[in-house]
Amino acid sequence: MQNQRRASAEIFLTYTPALFEQAVERAAELLRAGEVVALPTETVYGLAANALNKSAVARIFEIKGRPAHNPIIVHVSSIEMAKSCVTVWPTSAHRLAQEFWPGPLTLVLPRSNQIPPIVTAGGQTVGVRWPSHPIIQAVITRCGFPLAAPSANVSTGLSPTTADHVRKSLGRVIPLIVDGGPCQVGIESTVFDLTETRPRVLRPGLIHETAIFAVLEHETIEGRGPRVEQAESRGRAVLAPLRSPGLLPRHYAPNARLVVLAWRNDADLKVQSSKFKVQGSKTHVLAHTRIPSGKGLGGVSVVPHDPAAFARALYAELHRCDESGAELIIVEAPPPGDEWRAISDRLARAANE
Repeated sequence: MQNQRRASAEIFLTYTPALFEQAVERAAELLRAGEVVALPTETVYGLAANALNKSAVARIFEIKGRPAHNPIIVHVSSIEMAKSCVTVWPTSAHRLAQEFWPGPLTLVLPRSNQIPPIVTAGGQTVGVRWPSHPIIQAVITRCGFPLAAPSANVSTGLSPTTADHVRKSLGRVIPLIVDGGPCQVGIESTVFDLTETRPRVLRPGLIHETAIFAVLEHETIEGRGPRVEQAESRGRAVLAPLRSPGLLPRHYAPNARLVVLAWRNDADLKVQSSKFKVQGSKTHVLAHTRIPSGKGLGGVSVVPHDPAAFARALYAELHRCDESGAELIIVEAPPPGDEWRAISDRLARAANE
């Protein structure tokens, strides 16, 4: 395959105005030529291509090994560009865009004819988002066209939150990685579907549904939130076009086996972990409240007991566990509540086997 013969990707730094400008110009040059490049967003690093170029988008699917029924979010740099990607821009979309854009909220709306069907997995709706990271904003503006950009990693694997994560995963199959530093949100955007009679969250994120419905002046509709979509996607073989990325039963997964547990103390943790038949030196624990001593374990990481900080640290910690040779990663169960729902979703999909 052609993408296996490429030399290592160029990595452009951006910590001075001159370097920033060089990186933006190089990325725009490659994107105009139909190439695929890795760019930072505030959520995770994206594998970006011209959303209007079906051949370029096809390269994203090829590089990632992405299932053809899994759609890709389209990233824009203005509300006007978002409107060009859809056939209808309702008042609800405008209100949400004004409140949360630029930011980690994706709106699902009927797609316009300028968006190739490959982007939407053949579906009639498209997810659009205006990201807040200045680098991808500048690149989209320089290009003058929207970018299709799923996470810059192999399909179903751990999302990258640093340029180095991208380099290790895809550095030999893409021409450019723009290093914009660690992602400040750290997990993927909330996806909100506005095409149904009763709007709903398809993928939870750090902008949760109570905040969304507050803007829309609607009450949350019981039973139509993200947990219904999770149950539906896990209960069947997912072959039809999905309405949103992030709905595959297994997703966001490290190489090591991941389990989510709650424990009372070290002894209880040891009893629970023993059933997985993995030696202690290959077992790593991510804890936020009941911190184990670490005796007999390969490693213990303390992650913040705060949903935003937890999300920012999660993927980086899971990458670190993989790199250290972990075979089992035990994550302390997050608390209940809307603010933790996105984290619970990512952990549940990572743990699904």
